[in-house]
Amino acid sequence: MEKKEQIRLVIALALSFIVIFGWQYLTGPSAEDQALMAQKAAEAEQKTASLTQQQTQSVATEAVPATDFIPTAGTQVTVDTPLYTAVFNSQGGILEQFILKNYKDTIEPDSPNVDLIGRKAFAKGPLGLILTKNDKEFHTWKRGEWAFSGTDLAIREGDEAKTLTFKGQSGGFNIERVLTFNPDTYLITESTTVTNMTAVGVEGSLSYTAAAKSMSAEDDRYNPTKVAYLTKDGREEMDDRDDLKETGLSAAGELKWGAIESNYFLFAVMPGSDSASLSAGVQDDIFRMAVTDDATFMPNVAKTLKASYFIGSTDREMLGTMPNQLAEAVNFGWFDVLAKPLLIGLNFFYGYIGNYGIAIIILTIIIKLIFWPLSQKSYGSMEQMKKLQPMVKKLREKYGDDKQRLNQETMALYKTYKVNPMGGCLPMVVQIPVFFGLYKALLGAVELRHAPFIANLPFTDLPWLADLSAKDPYYITPIIMGASMFLQQKMTPSAGDPTQQKIMLFMPLIFTFMFLQFPSGLVVYWLFNNLLSIGQQLMIARSTKKATLDA
Repeated sequence: MEKKEQIRLVIALALSFIVIFGWQYLTGPSAEDQALMAQKAAEAEQKTASLTQQQTQSVATEAVPATDFIPTAGTQVTVDTPLYTAVFNSQGGILEQFILKNYKDTIEPDSPNVDLIGRKAFAKGPLGLILTKNDKEFHTWKRGEWAFSGTDLAIREGDEAKTLTFKGQSGGFNIERVLTFNPDTYLITESTTVTNMTAVGVEGSLSYTAAAKSMSAEDDRYNPTKVAYLTKDGREEMDDRDDLKETGLSAAGELKWGAIESNYFLFAVMPGSDSASLSAGVQDDIFRMAVTDDATFMPNVAKTLKASYFIGSTDREMLGTMPNQLAEAVNFGWFDVLAKPLLIGLNFFYGYIGNYGIAIIILTIIIKLIFWPLSQKSYGSMEQMKKLQPMVKKLREKYGDDKQRLNQETMALYKTYKVNPMGGCLPMVVQIPVFFGLYKALLGAVELRHAPFIANLPFTDLPWLADLSAKDPYYITPIIMGASMFLQQKMTPSAGDPTQQKIMLFMPLIFTFMFLQFPSGLVVYWLFNNLLSIGQQLMIARSTKKATLDA
């Protein structure tokens, strides 16, 4: 080989080493990654060895099949408590119905009680178990045999907790479900014992499922049915049905609970461990959810896992006593800090009055009194502006063609007489957070669902304000509310700019249109707040007039 060729060969080899080892250096795992990979490999090897050892022992001793299991036909089993009637099907222990005794579908006297499951949801296995073995799923209520030897349960107030036991076999597993019911809550606890009846240990999981019909109308923007969950990173929710249908959602990371919920009702699953994960979506218009615990099932070794369910109303007091921070299921968003104290106040007055409409009016008066000094100062400023109107009119006549000069002279006039032209808006601005807090409270408080103010339109049999969480069916209160806003506008000094004057006159119309669909309880609040404000304005106007005459 000639010298030049030898040099080329050496260079080629050097470049090849540089490319190979350089690439590995740049793209290869870091020292930390290598340590993690080695740890995982060791764990996998250890688990494999354990399973293999168990398998060897099991082969030697042979798995012992259950001898006391005799399948029975699926039958209905009823649990009756003071709060609900639950109808189970013994084929898998899934729910057929869950009827709430204290809540009706509508305000009609003959309306049926709320069933949180629904006929169509039964096929999706509410309260069912899904066992997974080597990535193969066994929907135990479909692919399994079950036996039940108990009876219906009747649990009365003051009784001890009672249990139902369902036994089954599916996918080579022996399953025992023990469900515990309490007379005074919607909480149901479950202890599930799974025994791998095969001779081979497997990696798998156990999923606790929920399935329910929509708890609200599909086009109800104020009360959507959604999927919510709480992890170590906080509470999240998804209410877009299209997204839930197409992509669904999943969550992990110290899952506390997952729930199908509306403003008033809740079907929650709370895992018994911190390692559970959540998957949920909408299928055939049924909301579905699974809370999954990974598990290793050794041959002939019984493994017990636990979970809890809450199926009922969003009773905040009851939710506050539930495990896994389930109270977080009721959340009023940004205005949670205002909405919950307002509800406490509302319920306090209701405890004495017995009518939520009157309780809202009392709460409105209290809020008005709290903001009274601020409103007093604001309305006083507006009275001062009234006195300046003749001078403002002269400025318009003088500088009408020069907008910039007109504004400068007008502001100079206000400054001279120490009048704030924005002072009139201040009370409304300050009350906006209170308004939204009460808005969220009235929409989300289950105690206001179907709560009446005035049952019938006066001198008629027509229902009117019979449900403070629903809109006024005849739009009477929104129209009166709009008229009161218009009167307020007329009592307020007009802005200097004619265009602004026209815009302000449109405000009552815009608000009336918005309030047409709002819960009537909220309209009642805003209407009485307007009436109180008009009264306050009249008092200040008379006082100012008297002071002027006396001067």
